[in-house]
Amino acid sequence: MYPGHWATVKPDHPAIIMASSGETITYKQLDNRSRRLAGFFRSRGLNRGDHIAILLHNDARYFEILWAALRSGLYATPVNWHLKPAEIAYILNDCDAKLIVTSAAQRDLVAEIDWSDAANMTTRLMADSTSDGFESYEVAVTFDGDPIEESTGSAMLYTSGTTGRPKGVLRPLPDAKPSDLDPAAFGLAALFGIDETSVYLSPAPQYHAAPLNFTTAAHRAGATVVMMEKFDASDALNAIEGYRVTHSQWVPTMFVRLLGLPAAVRETVDLSSHRVALHAGAPCPPEIKRQMIDWWGPILVEYYGGTDAGGFTMIDSPQWLEHPGSVGQSLTGPIHIIDEETDTAVGAGEIGTVYFGGDPDFVYKGDPEKTARSRRNAEMSTMGDIGYVDDEGYLYLTDRKEFMIISGGVNIYPREAEDVLILHPAVADVAVFGVPHPEFGEEVTAAVQLAESVTPTPTLAEELIGFARDRLATFKCPRSIQFHDELPRTPAGKLRKSDLRDPYIVAAGPKP
Repeated sequence: MYPGHWATVKPDHPAIIMASSGETITYKQLDNRSRRLAGFFRSRGLNRGDHIAILLHNDARYFEILWAALRSGLYATPVNWHLKPAEIAYILNDCDAKLIVTSAAQRDLVAEIDWSDAANMTTRLMADSTSDGFESYEVAVTFDGDPIEESTGSAMLYTSGTTGRPKGVLRPLPDAKPSDLDPAAFGLAALFGIDETSVYLSPAPQYHAAPLNFTTAAHRAGATVVMMEKFDASDALNAIEGYRVTHSQWVPTMFVRLLGLPAAVRETVDLSSHRVALHAGAPCPPEIKRQMIDWWGPILVEYYGGTDAGGFTMIDSPQWLEHPGSVGQSLTGPIHIIDEETDTAVGAGEIGTVYFGGDPDFVYKGDPEKTARSRRNAEMSTMGDIGYVDDEGYLYLTDRKEFMIISGGVNIYPREAEDVLILHPAVADVAVFGVPHPEFGEEVTAAVQLAESVTPTPTLAEELIGFARDRLATFKCPRSIQFHDELPRTPAGKLRKSDLRDPYIVAAGPKP
């Protein structure tokens, strides 16, 4: 279903609650505002297949804009507000956005954008205030023109861009009407037990695929979405207790911060309503996950997919305890592990590039070469991860292909050392990567963000190296440690290792 159905069935039921402020939008309000905004979009010449962009912090209006696009046949592209003005301009131009919605909170950011780079932009809306070149969102959402003939739109998200420029993942628009049952959203909600009685907590930025897809699926199911303005571990627990949250979505860095809360805080909060805690977005160190299951019970459900995924895996807590470290079995097509050097499939337990079977339904917008690189003929696609499958079909990821370290001809997967170092009480976050070495090609190093009140010292660096060597083969362990105030992660929890690694590559100069 979509908000129009629930606006009729239960008009006063909360569709959206902002976790900190308590601001609430009912299904009747969401349906009315998104319908009027869809009419405004059409009045400005936006027709089926056109693109809009959303540049907002987590804000209840996100859903008004998104559902306006989804009911008027438009592509909606959420834009990461952490990006620099030139990076934002690139996305706006690349996705051919004709309209953008932002707010006064981004006034300084949008003032630095060179709008001539957004060649197709015809309408700019700003909520809470206006600036030069922007019209009032509050006026647009009261549009009172004739109802439009509705058609189903879609989100077009950009890859996280940990290496190179992000690319839009473009899927064909559905032929169904917005009021028709959406098979993908229905399947997602049914798979995790989300229905009209559910309360879904979304603590991550809405411009990422998982928060966007799961919150819209929750709305189709008639659930209440509780959206955090920004993530805070203590506030998240209070939201679960205060709003009687039944379902939630996390990334592993959030688990680390939750586990870092004082025992008195963790033990006094009432989490009895909490039935399903989804997580994905980045590898979860096994010991961290085990501690979360010990605390929350067997309610953790991990899945593996992505903006540009051709497949989907899932594993619940009981399965994971029997197959620790796995991201589950495929719920879509078969998984193929390919040795890229020999161009052949490998057997159970052997490591290679992870491909999903089936003909993927997306292309990278404007980049046929990248689209072709993600395919292995027309029957399988990859996101560039390395892993293996066991005898029972459970998938284990070892790392991203571009982050594998080759030292002295040996393949080293940084995740192994990261999973060990994060367990040290002085470590809040860690990234392990390879840096140029004149003899071995690459050498293992680690960037470490320390826990609060911990002072970086050479002695501590040696202690961390020793901690890893006590638990892993020496060749897998960092030979040096660099301390950082904060590691460059996307809000979805993905390490931007290129930001850490590239200065070493530049300093080493071109290869002879």
